[in-house]
Amino acid sequence: MRFGFISKVSFPATLILLLAACQTGPPRDPSIGEAYVGPATLNLRSDIPMESKKVATVRHGDRLEILQRRRKFFRVRAPSGAEGWANENTLLAAADMTALKDLAARAAKMPSQGAATVYGDLPVHTTTSTSAPSFLVIKPSEKVEVLSQLRVPRTDVRRTALLPPAPKKAKALPKKKESKGKYPLPPMPKPPPPPPDWLELSKTDLSKEVPEPEPESGPKIVPSDLWSLVRTASGQSGWVLTRRLTMAIPDEVAQYAEGHRIVSYFSLATVQVDGETKSTWLWTTIGGGGQPYDFDSFRVFVWSLRHRRYETAYVQHTVEGYQPVLVKEVEYGGKGVASGKYPGFSVCVVNRDGAKVRQEFALIGNIVRFAGETPCETAVPLRSQSASSPLPGAAQPAVPPEKPNWWQRLKARVRGLTKH
Repeated sequence: MRFGFISKVSFPATLILLLAACQTGPPRDPSIGEAYVGPATLNLRSDIPMESKKVATVRHGDRLEILQRRRKFFRVRAPSGAEGWANENTLLAAADMTALKDLAARAAKMPSQGAATVYGDLPVHTTTSTSAPSFLVIKPSEKVEVLSQLRVPRTDVRRTALLPPAPKKAKALPKKKESKGKYPLPPMPKPPPPPPDWLELSKTDLSKEVPEPEPESGPKIVPSDLWSLVRTASGQSGWVLTRRLTMAIPDEVAQYAEGHRIVSYFSLATVQVDGETKSTWLWTTIGGGGQPYDFDSFRVFVWSLRHRRYETAYVQHTVEGYQPVLVKEVEYGGKGVASGKYPGFSVCVVNRDGAKVRQEFALIGNIVRFAGETPCETAVPLRSQSASSPLPGAAQPAVPPEKPNWWQRLKARVRGLTKH
């Protein structure tokens, strides 16, 4: 009986000892935070130097556990359990990843402003900065949909801090030790008295005019870049430099750009000519850079059966237009035209009264007719959705206001005279 009781009591303890003996390796370090992979692929290395051995490869969006920090490097744990080092610039905070997902969700619902191609590998960034992580690369053989554009100052940005700053410890002031010498110190001498004419010396000669500092000639110009929000065929969205994109409108129409940049283009209708499909094209263009609006003209091209080439059916110059341009069916009924819905489009422009209105146009055969206007919808700024924030302690420079050109000044003068 005694031996049976001992065996029953010692069995659980023996099992615990056996399980403890089976554990091999040191205990895993606890997690002190989380981060997400920014680039398309990221190699985790056994140590900080780039020559260190690669221990794992993680992909964009993977969640990592932060284990240790050394200056700008973090030791992280991958979903597979592998642990390695990564640079801070390649990691995103949880708030940054959420903002990037929100931007992708918004981009999925935005209308396309035309397809674009690239001449070389083009990185897609998480926000409007070349220092932001690139999670995708567009190849020359690929096409992407352009959704919107945004001009921002060329500043260095970084993501939200991955770890909260450590609290600063208050330094205790060292206690001054009283030096007890062998002999006492002599008394301090009295300070010298002021000069006899100190009152005269302290007077200010108000008769002399102090020259005022010359005002600056103008606002400080901050370099800026134009960025485009693009969407790939797989549904991924991000920011690319606009100057690296080329809109993929056919060359037989693009030749009429005359040095202007094509902002957007659309096919309004098609017609079959000798077994070929010819589209009726709408495009928007802009002449110079740095304007506060998106385009300054829009134009409709139709295929001429007589001349066997594209010709202009409708054009408006010197407008202040804003994206998006919408292709839709338009209700129209006028003189000699039956009332109904026709293929058409609408553009958001500034009218003569200085208000933003969405003007609608109907395409009736090869003729474009104005069909009315309504107030433009209020667009949510895309900048608030970018996964970036200014460097702490540095002021974000504002884009300097653009000086109006001669045409804008003339329109403002005419508006003023008309009101009077």
